[in-house]
Amino acid sequence: MGYRHRVFKHASLLGEHRELHGIYSIITNDKKGYARHPETLRWKGFLDGLAVRHGMLVAEMTLRGFNHHSPIAGGGRGETWPPTFLDEPEGQYGILKVKYRDKPPGRIPLPGTIHALWASHKYSIMARDYNLYRKFGPLVAHNGITFPELSLELTALLRSAPPVTSLGNALLHMWGHVSKFSETKQPDSSPGALLCEIQQLSFRHTLSYMIQSTALGELAFWIEVQDC
Repeated sequence: MGYRHRVFKHASLLGEHRELHGIYSIITNDKKGYARHPETLRWKGFLDGLAVRHGMLVAEMTLRGFNHHSPIAGGGRGETWPPTFLDEPEGQYGILKVKYRDKPPGRIPLPGTIHALWASHKYSIMARDYNLYRKFGPLVAHNGITFPELSLELTALLRSAPPVTSLGNALLHMWGHVSKFSETKQPDSSPGALLCEIQQLSFRHTLSYMIQSTALGELAFWIEVQDC
């Protein structure tokens, strides 16, 4: 479970939500069922990271209009994560391509190229580190990084909370793509309110470039964590 929630299929979204709760329950209640499953064992000792995964998943569910009533206790800020994957991020994309062959794409289509992968993640990276954003752009443009390398880098980076200043900068860049549709001349100073308006305008006016951005969903989780 490294990248699957970002593919945004309804069945996968809800299925992973059930899976995360199942793993959390097995570990915290010392249940025997599936206790030796490799994915359960992978998360043992890393419940903080699992809570973040859950929170990001809930943010995406909320963006898609789902109601959520099953929080995971303790929250999470992503300090601890499993050091390995059952399938590396690139391999997970391959699995999903087979699974969803001949089916309509989700909010973020499966990336067929490294350029599509970068396009969907660029604002999420800008929200973490603008210098990294500027570094990866040219590497992608000039084939200076491979798909497996970039997918692994992106997975690691999106596990970290965006600094407040970098987050604000990314939101303003995103606002630039939707501001012409807004009746508001100046964006709201609250990150949460600004992201909410960006989300609404993106969907209302079918702005594919924005709708297909991971930042549209995952940043909502981190803003909520920072406001707690």
